[in-house]
Amino acid sequence: MAIQRVAIAIHDGVQALDVAGPFDVFAEANEYIAPENYYETLLVAAHRSPIRASNHMLMIADQSFEEVTGGLDILLVAGGPTLPDAAPDPRTTEWLRKAPWRASIYGSICTGAFALGHAGLLDHRRCTTHWQDAKKLAERFPSANVEPDLIYVRDGRMVTSAGVTAGIDLALSLVAQRHGPKVAVTVAKRLVVVAQRQGGQSQFSPYLTAPADPASPIARIQDFVMANVGSRSTLEELAELVGMSGRNLSRHFVQETGITPHEFVERARIDAARNLLESTDLSLKAIAFDCGFGVSDRMRIVFSQRLGVTPAQYRASFKRADATT
Repeated sequence: MAIQRVAIAIHDGVQALDVAGPFDVFAEANEYIAPENYYETLLVAAHRSPIRASNHMLMIADQSFEEVTGGLDILLVAGGPTLPDAAPDPRTTEWLRKAPWRASIYGSICTGAFALGHAGLLDHRRCTTHWQDAKKLAERFPSANVEPDLIYVRDGRMVTSAGVTAGIDLALSLVAQRHGPKVAVTVAKRLVVVAQRQGGQSQFSPYLTAPADPASPIARIQDFVMANVGSRSTLEELAELVGMSGRNLSRHFVQETGITPHEFVERARIDAARNLLESTDLSLKAIAFDCGFGVSDRMRIVFSQRLGVTPAQYRASFKRADATT
């Protein structure tokens, strides 16, 4: 192994934690590896004038884009609250277009995925971003395969992370890949963060799709589903609860939540199963039945498709020490 050159691209309005989190992971890792394998991390930007972060902190790039020479081992573009709606910066876009040739591993933290999208790097690739902006990312870049559930995603040499602190998880995974899980866990403990959330750990709960009016028919459907997650209610049966046709329920559900009733039910089942896998010793068969999957094979298929891990792998990673039967 040799020195790893890491560049984090910043911009006006950047989220400071998107920068500081991964930066600290790489810096802390240097305390536990040989000097010849150190991470050499620098900030890069379109210019070297002071940059105001979204929390009003000032940052200054170590190098401008034009000053970056030679290859990079890791190139990450940090996110920021305004990126999803802002017009792309042409200098950043042009520089990022060459990311696959500049770096062995390239990608984004949080809403930095929008900068990758403007550079054409998300086309036909799996990616993720902050859960609040996942729908917008998918709409803006329809050729991208957006995975809204995941903490981070790796597609070949491209890596993307979910919101804000998920950049720490992404950086820890890169450290683990190069130096082994022991070093990554040591770094996580030093930084007092979860050591470490896997890419397959869901970043949000079904409750985050709740409609604005808690008394609306859609909210009543959601409450019923969450309270009866083990039931196998059909769309027509759910619609009957609020005096709608199945077609009207589907239309209103998407309008208010941005997802279909089927998607909500599946998320609810996954969330319920995750909680039982983390907190109990119940068998996979029992959890699958209690959470509405019917059989464990069906639960395994859904977990593998949606979270990228099997229920057994999820339990092995996230089961709490105080889990009960």
